[in-house]
Amino acid sequence: MDLSPKGDPPGFVRILDDKTLAIPDRPGNRRLDTLHNVLEQPQVGLMFLVPGRGEVLRVSGAAQIITDPDLMATMAIAERPPILALVVTIDEVMFHCGKSVIRSKLWSPDEWPDIEGLASYAECLGDQTTSDETVAQMEVRFGSWHDGNELY
Repeated sequence: MDLSPKGDPPGFVRILDDKTLAIPDRPGNRRLDTLHNVLEQPQVGLMFLVPGRGEVLRVSGAAQIITDPDLMATMAIAERPPILALVVTIDEVMFHCGKSVIRSKLWSPDEWPDIEGLASYAECLGDQTTSDETVAQMEVRFGSWHDGNELY
C-alpha cells in the first residue's frame, strides 16, 4: 500500500467526464512508489480534503499512467506541464463523515498545538537516512517547500 499526498492550485484534478479524473504528477521525492504500485495493481483509493470543508470525498477506481501531450498541456503550471498523469476510471464516489476533520480542528490554525521543540523534517531525515547534505543544508532546501516556493 502507498499513501502519496498530491496537491496543486485549486482545480488541479481534471474531470475528464462523468467517470474519469486526471491527476498530474509533479516532481517530488522521486521515489515513484505510486507509479510502481499502479503498474502492479491499478485499483486506487483517493481521498479529497478541501480546506475549510469538513466532509471528505472518497473516490475509488482503476488508474493508468498517461503521457498524452494534449492532456498534459491542460495541467501546466508556470508553463511547465507534468510529464505524466494518473487517469482514474471511477468505480465509486462517496462523502465520508467529516467529524474527525471537525474534531481535529484541521482548518483552525488558532487551535493547532505548539510545535516548538519538535524536530524539523530535515532533522528527522538526518536521523533516519544517510545523506551527503548536512541537516542545515536540508533545512535550506526544504524551507522553500514549506514557504510555498517549491519548483514545478
